[in-house]
Amino acid sequence: MTAPTRARDQLSHAVRFDPASIRAAVREVEGINAKIALVITRTVGTMACAYVFAAIALISLPAAINSGQVIIIVAWVAQTFLQLVLLSIIMVGQSVQSAASDARAAKEFADTETILDRLDVNTAGGIRDVLEAIHALDAGRGTRPLPGEPAS
Repeated sequence: MTAPTRARDQLSHAVRFDPASIRAAVREVEGINAKIALVITRTVGTMACAYVFAAIALISLPAAINSGQVIIIVAWVAQTFLQLVLLSIIMVGQSVQSAASDARAAKEFADTETILDRLDVNTAGGIRDVLEAIHALDAGRGTRPLPGEPAS
């Protein structure tokens, strides 16, 4: 059993814009709508897209400031910058959490298989050795067959 899986270990895979992985994912889904949705989601959900959206939002910042109206500046912050940039960042966060959760689930499954294998009475080095040791201690009081062995 290894160290726990952390979200930061999955960060580089989840935030990178990777056209090859997008093409591979598109081949796995059926239907044009699913393919379009997948391409948009995998593209917008990257930090590269968040940086592009931030640059686009900052282009309109001087006009908002030059208007001199507080309501325009507040609207720019709330409607332009936050919505545009946070959309991608939230999607990145969800991707990182999902990847970390998948890695934890795979690790837990492997750990469970290892534990069950060690508890199997037919596996050498597992509980069978423990049962044999117990039966060896019981040998003075009479012999009992191991599970799966015929009685003598």
